[in-house]
Amino acid sequence: MPGIDECLLEAMRLPGARGAALVDWTSGLALGAVGEFPGGDHEAAAAEAAEVARLTAEQRAFTPEGYDAAGEGVAQEAAEPPVEDLIISNRDSYHLLRFVPTSFDSSVFLHVWLSRSDGNLALARIRLGEMAGRLVLG
Repeated sequence: MPGIDECLLEAMRLPGARGAALVDWTSGLALGAVGEFPGGDHEAAAAEAAEVARLTAEQRAFTPEGYDAAGEGVAQEAAEPPVEDLIISNRDSYHLLRFVPTSFDSSVFLHVWLSRSDGNLALARIRLGEMAGRLVLG
């Protein structure tokens, strides 16, 4: 079971990967980061990505039917993040934010920045899902 560093290095092996980070979407802090980031500052990129992740995760329109953030009425889904992943695309890159299920409050996500010309978005989604499932935190 990989830890943060191993997971981020594995993410950097994805085709077109430019940067990867594990971010706490509650505080906006990067728990680990490798590679480059837009603007050259991984902490600023983490804070900005966390804001997008938090806004998405807190909106009922983006949660599965029957999801209850308080844990009432739903057994398994309450332990899972309300959103699986987010994809943000622009002219030259993709940003993939994959929420990570945890044993505590599920407030972390993997952020991978992919070059649009070299990246494979479908493969990245599959691999990040696998990595998120194996990641050991704590």
